[in-house]
Amino acid sequence: MAHTDLFRTGRLLVVAFEGWNDAGEAASGAVRALKDVLDVAPIADIDPEDYYDFQLNRPTIEMDDEGRRRLRWPGVTLFGPVADDGLPRASELAADEPITVSGTNHDNVYLLLGTEPSRGWRTFATETVDQALTADIAGIIMLGALLADVPHSRPIAVTATSENPDVRDELGIERSTYEGPVGILSVIAAAAEEVGIPTVSLWASVPHYVHNAPSPKATLALLDRLEELIDVTIPRGDLLDEARTWEEGIDALADDDEDMRSYIQQLEKARDAVEAPEASGEAIAQEFERYLRKQDDGEPGGDIGGDTRA
Repeated sequence: MAHTDLFRTGRLLVVAFEGWNDAGEAASGAVRALKDVLDVAPIADIDPEDYYDFQLNRPTIEMDDEGRRRLRWPGVTLFGPVADDGLPRASELAADEPITVSGTNHDNVYLLLGTEPSRGWRTFATETVDQALTADIAGIIMLGALLADVPHSRPIAVTATSENPDVRDELGIERSTYEGPVGILSVIAAAAEEVGIPTVSLWASVPHYVHNAPSPKATLALLDRLEELIDVTIPRGDLLDEARTWEEGIDALADDDEDMRSYIQQLEKARDAVEAPEASGEAIAQEFERYLRKQDDGEPGGDIGGDTRA
């Protein structure tokens, strides 16, 4: 699969779950944004009865368009591109169908969105992968978001990883070194890789001090990274304004809270230090080479990281 541009030309499934994997509702928000602009319709629902504890994930009462009250149960829905008659397609997609998302692969995107199940994860993952195989999915992209010690005032970092060596070679991404508890995304990724469907995971870092509110800025960051991987152009709609309002609102809270403002400033300094040019691996390597040359020439070395001017 190396160098085949699978994630830029193949039929792809983008996955997000509400719950543990979804800090600031960033991942589920990204898939909802895609659902709003892609010409997709529900293809299949996973029956929630075997996978949810309804005391933890309770059904809700909603009013439908005709004013009737109805129950909405937690669950997961697979969305796929629709044909001209409004029905989900079972065959290859027509290249001339109008769609609001542009790019070379915009009409190959499927979506899986729902609530993280509370039990039966292995069976759930198997059922999910079976649906992907039925839809001829060639690759899966998992979207997640976690709380982290990062400032809201800087760009949201998104980490891209894959367990598949060919995908890492194709996309220039790394293998995750994380060890510890995982969510349903990791379980599905492992099941998909076992049947030959390669996966990529995108995780956004959401400021932990604003964990109670949705983070449109993190949603935007995930969409930006997703665009790069699958070669599509995704309209942002109101997300840009929402992200700006989100950041300004936190700024206003910090202005009224000295401890919060001081803490955010510490996070900003730490982030800026990591991203400074002199902190990059290349810069450090160049400085070390300069130091060695001075030693070989018999010049006084001094400390690495001192004055680097020639």
